[in-house]
Amino acid sequence: MRDTTQHAVRLLERAQSGDPAGALAEAETVLRAVTGDLVDGPACMHFVRVVAHIAQTDPRGAIAAVEPMLVAAVREGSGGWQACALASRAWQRLRLGEVDAAEHDLDGVLRDLVSAEMLAAGETDPVAAVNSRVAVGIGYYELRLYELVEPQFRGAYEMSAADCGSNGNRAMWLLNLAEMHLRWALELYQVHRADEAESHTAEAERHAVRAAAEVSGDDASVWRDNALLYAACARADRHDPAGAAADIERYTARLRERDFTPEALALSRPFHAVALLRSGHPEAAVDVLTAAVELLPPDADWLVSASTHRTRAVLMAHLGSRDTTSTLAYGDSLAAALWRQRLNTLHAARTMHDLAVLRAQHEQVARAADLDPLTGIANRRAFDRAVELAAGRPGEIAVLLVDTDNFKTINDTRGHAAGDEALRAIAAALAGQVAPGDLIARLGGDEFAALLAGADTTAAVGVASRMVRAVRDIPDCIATVSVGIALAPGAAVRSAVHRADIAMYRVKRHGGDGIEVDPVPALRPAA
Repeated sequence: MRDTTQHAVRLLERAQSGDPAGALAEAETVLRAVTGDLVDGPACMHFVRVVAHIAQTDPRGAIAAVEPMLVAAVREGSGGWQACALASRAWQRLRLGEVDAAEHDLDGVLRDLVSAEMLAAGETDPVAAVNSRVAVGIGYYELRLYELVEPQFRGAYEMSAADCGSNGNRAMWLLNLAEMHLRWALELYQVHRADEAESHTAEAERHAVRAAAEVSGDDASVWRDNALLYAACARADRHDPAGAAADIERYTARLRERDFTPEALALSRPFHAVALLRSGHPEAAVDVLTAAVELLPPDADWLVSASTHRTRAVLMAHLGSRDTTSTLAYGDSLAAALWRQRLNTLHAARTMHDLAVLRAQHEQVARAADLDPLTGIANRRAFDRAVELAAGRPGEIAVLLVDTDNFKTINDTRGHAAGDEALRAIAAALAGQVAPGDLIARLGGDEFAALLAGADTTAAVGVASRMVRAVRDIPDCIATVSVGIALAPGAAVRSAVHRADIAMYRVKRHGGDGIEVDPVPALRPAA
């Protein structure tokens, strides 16, 4: 599976570096190789499909690809890949909502992101863990919830660094952090919170400098220039504005020659103008922003567009223009409204997250109440409730009652600590023989029980036989088990529990270490 995951990592990089169609085709080939049906393939390859559709600006295709990915991730028990699916669906729904009001569903987006964040927190596989945190971070980024973005990108960087580079270029997450702090600063400047804005440009510089030192791979020189551009932008409103202006000009020119992403270049222009103004070149600053306004496409990022126009208006006012007053007043009121909207969304996200945490804690407490603290399997309370539920359902149920032989000898000769260790080993041996949907429980003392839904006599005998052999094979343990079996329709499951108990005691009277099916005479597994 690790090889498949690393294959997916390579395809994700390919999908995001200019060949999404090729990555998509190769991922679908891998997915169909399992059974011929895409759904039966691994979740990591489904994520390649999702990302390839995103890279092709196909939000509906990405959302459709999320559904089979969720099925695969649940099948694999992977919270990380589930988180990737939910978070990707969330921010693709945001993109759809921007162009189609009927698709706008902020509550649904937040629910997906909060659920994804909870799932990502428990992921241990490094590749799934990193990708899930990045996906959640991007979702919150789209909502401008910078406070929630930062821990996701920081976690992705730390995990990538610890995973010795198998998660791709870890410096990318530092670049993401630098860009996030620059945008956060721009938004704070819009609402006249300059001191806070400067604290974020300081953070942006710290992350950008680290990114420049850590970039690697075939495109390292391009990403290093991008990092140094962000570091220069971060100095524009603080120390060395003249040096910042020169560096911004130098690195934008180098990146422009390589057809680098226009978003990064557009983000730099308001900072370039501020650096020029603060180093005594206001006319040059106006020229930069005048050109920047002309270069803005109709669908330009709203924050970069607003910052470009507002910074130009501030500069014109600084130079004595009286025509900028109304423009600045309108821009300030719009920025204040957007900031309030952001805070309202942040409050909603945090409230939803707190409720999800509380719900998870309650569920954990409820699960703990159903678990035997010594062995970690279900307890008598859980077994009794399962019997009650089975009594109301159709279909046949097999009941196995299991009693430990020679357990008193262990306690008497080796002590209670050894007895507890033996019970844990016996519980693990028994639990290893039942299917995921079946129940194994400790009823108390050295007695256990199992409920096998839909099992016939042959299947129940097979499980019981494996249980007997598994306990025999426990190293340095003299205990064996006696297993009684009874089958009944769900409505009669309580009588089956009683009959299985009688059958178990018949095994014990014959010396134990075997099985018996009620009312069939004793059966014993092969030696």
